Amino acid sequence: MELDERKLKILQAIIRTYLDTGEPVGSRTISKFSDLKLSSATIRNEMADLEEMGYILQPHTSAGRIPSDKGYRLYVDTMMEAKESEVRNLREELEEKVEKVDDVLKQVAKFLATNTNYATMVSGPKYQSKHVKFIQITSVDEEHLLAVIVLDNNTVRNQMIRVEEIIEPEMLLKLNFILNTTLNGLDVVEMNLALIQQIKEQMETHTQVIDSVLEVIGKTLLENDDPEIYTSGTMNILKYPELADKSKAAEIISAFEEKETFHSWLGLPDRKMSNETHDIQVYIGDENSLASMKDCSMVTATYQIREGVYGKIGIVGPKRMDYDKVVGTLNSLMGQLDDIFKEK
Repeated sequence: MELDERKLKILQAIIRTYLDTGEPVGSRTISKFSDLKLSSATIRNEMADLEEMGYILQPHTSAGRIPSDKGYRLYVDTMMEAKESEVRNLREELEEKVEKVDDVLKQVAKFLATNTNYATMVSGPKYQSKHVKFIQITSVDEEHLLAVIVLDNNTVRNQMIRVEEIIEPEMLLKLNFILNTTLNGLDVVEMNLALIQQIKEQMETHTQVIDSVLEVIGKTLLENDDPEIYTSGTMNILKYPELADKSKAAEIISAFEEKETFHSWLGLPDRKMSNETHDIQVYIGDENSLASMKDCSMVTATYQIREGVYGKIGIVGPKRMDYDKVVGTLNSLMGQLDDIFKEK
């Protein structure tokens, strides 16, 4: 069975009507679309074919049809047209109220929740790789050194190192100098065996101490830091009857309140992209990797502060989400964020 142009138009009409009303759509309602000019009988036959093909569902025997996940996916991939967003003054509004990146992201979450009437989440920036900015090794006692490691994102890590030999103050000073001149600006991949050997040759002694210090630095660079998650508009979920069921709503709201759930969201697999420039992607129903979002749709976008420093923005709503509006809003927002982050 082929999905011809007529079936596509009927499917599009069903989805648009369902997005507006949230109620199952019957053939009589569809027949009122002036551009279709088809009888109710013809539409019923086509709807039966669409149901057999898996694009629509009949929730009750006497009810009309609603879109399936497969129907929504087709709509997102082939029928969605970009709309002009109502975000003309977003950049000015953000720049008036915020100075730091985390403040920008909090404002973005709030703005999207207000303007879409869905729930939103925004991750803080995540670093693809971390680089050494500064290292300070100090003696605590005869058996312990304290390593203070500052990374290029200004994160500070303190690590205690147990040593089996005493290192004199002048040698500790020399070690600090060598480590900072040799490792500054490098990531863990660049800390190769040749570089380690170079440090040992410059120090001439205390090779065990050097091994212990470099091991701690390497582990610090490899640590996987979970970024902050900013959420807004959680209670918007209750506006949609299909999500307002007590158990469903409680699960979704709990996920937004706990936030830790969304760290796995940062690693969502790539889907077909609706917009290549801003990496806008849509996850419908079971396409969501988050168990609490199986009855929802999620539209995500990736922002980049600079090379290797990125984060995600997500909008969560019912499957009958107004995809056109959400994607249009994200498109305009991402353009504004590009400009803002370039200036920070």
